[in-house]
Amino acid sequence: MSRRRMKPPTQCTGRSARSPQSAAAKPPRTARPPTIAPNNSPAGTPKIWPPNSMSTCATGTPSRSGPAGTVTVAPPAELLFDLSGGVVDVDAVRAYLTALTRDAVVHESVYALENDPGGVTVWSPSGKARFDAVVVAAGAGTSPLAAHVGIYTPPSRAHHVRFTFPIDRSAMWPCWINKPATGMSTYQHPSGSGMWSVGGSLDPALPAWEVGREAAAAASEEAVLRYVREQLTVQPRILDRLYRTTTPELGGGFEVRRIGPVLAVYGENLFKLAPVIGEVLAAAALDGSTPSVQKLAAS
Repeated sequence: MSRRRMKPPTQCTGRSARSPQSAAAKPPRTARPPTIAPNNSPAGTPKIWPPNSMSTCATGTPSRSGPAGTVTVAPPAELLFDLSGGVVDVDAVRAYLTALTRDAVVHESVYALENDPGGVTVWSPSGKARFDAVVVAAGAGTSPLAAHVGIYTPPSRAHHVRFTFPIDRSAMWPCWINKPATGMSTYQHPSGSGMWSVGGSLDPALPAWEVGREAAAAASEEAVLRYVREQLTVQPRILDRLYRTTTPELGGGFEVRRIGPVLAVYGENLFKLAPVIGEVLAAAALDGSTPSVQKLAAS
């Protein structure tokens, strides 16, 4: 959790990519430094895939060209295509925001909160400090911290693993989210030159928290490897594994709850929404309001 004494928020011009499923997305604003790697799409790509000019992809059939041992990627037979979409450059965003807040953020663990008359006491290894307002945005640590001041956030968690495979370096495919009528839903995107990452939505019992990280990771690997063998024509060679915890009942999106001067935010897949969430929470911390996600979505 980051904490600081209240002052007007700094505006951040960077916006992260919207879902590839959104065909009516507005073009992203220019960030300093650039934070969006654009979809690799030829000029004039239509909203519905596949375009006739893409000779390497036959409708409904994965392309099978490419060096042995690499993933040869073909998008689903038909999908909504967002020309302004892209992949968040996490390293660039992290470096930019770290530099921007270097003089304002104290990097220290927080293990307790107390509501006091007119403020909040924050306990850390260096002792206690009092603040006018606190925003709890601690990921998996939000639920136990917020509970100290009587704020309930969903405590349930699940395991998730994303896998990265080698891909022909000359391939130029966009990221996509695939939700077929039957079979496993996936999200897929490039993760650098010659690398293609795939994450899948499994039967909820397989990555459940109580089965343990090792068993959940093994089940995820089996399911994703089966998918890429059938859909992407891949030799079973995993370059990288990215593990994270999820909140099963939330899907994508976020919620905000408040008691007194303490705001707690929780949700799933929030990195791409960080600039918007940051602006909203900074304003709420200053004026004492509780943001409505429903109103934000409608605005």
